[in-house]
Amino acid sequence: MRIRNLRPWPRGRRLSLVPALAAAIALAAGTAAVGWQRDRTGTRTDTAARQALAVAPAAAKAIFSYDHRTFDESVANGRGFVTGPFADEYARTTAALQQTAVKQQAVVLAEVSSAGVVTAGPARVELLVYLNQYRRNVTTAGEKVDQNRVVLTLVPVDGEWKVSAAVAI
Repeated sequence: MRIRNLRPWPRGRRLSLVPALAAAIALAAGTAAVGWQRDRTGTRTDTAARQALAVAPAAAKAIFSYDHRTFDESVANGRGFVTGPFADEYARTTAALQQTAVKQQAVVLAEVSSAGVVTAGPARVELLVYLNQYRRNVTTAGEKVDQNRVVLTLVPVDGEWKVSAAVAI
């Protein structure tokens, strides 16, 4: 068997491989960083969605329920779940509703039958909420049930998820 004469690569050729190798390493590191960031964002989004879904039933019940006998307490409870411009809208709406609620001796109890995520991100979650409102008043015989669908937008405020918008659909 004859051994061939193996010559080393010319010096210039070895040096030209260094930039290509450096570029390949940088590309691999960049790809790994992007993958890590996406995984981290995905985890934060999943956590946000779970937290918002956990808060939604209590928030919807507080926002969409009231009792004429304890109207101010009902509204104060609802205010604890709202934020931003929606808090102002909630205050205006409930202020306008109070006189009618007392006059008609209205009692409205809201219960969430189901909720699901429409869109989610670490700082904003939209939920579709199926909401039944059981209502009684002096003008209604017995109890009536209104079945509603509401899109609630929740955002984190000081470590708690609050409703920043509610849209009936």
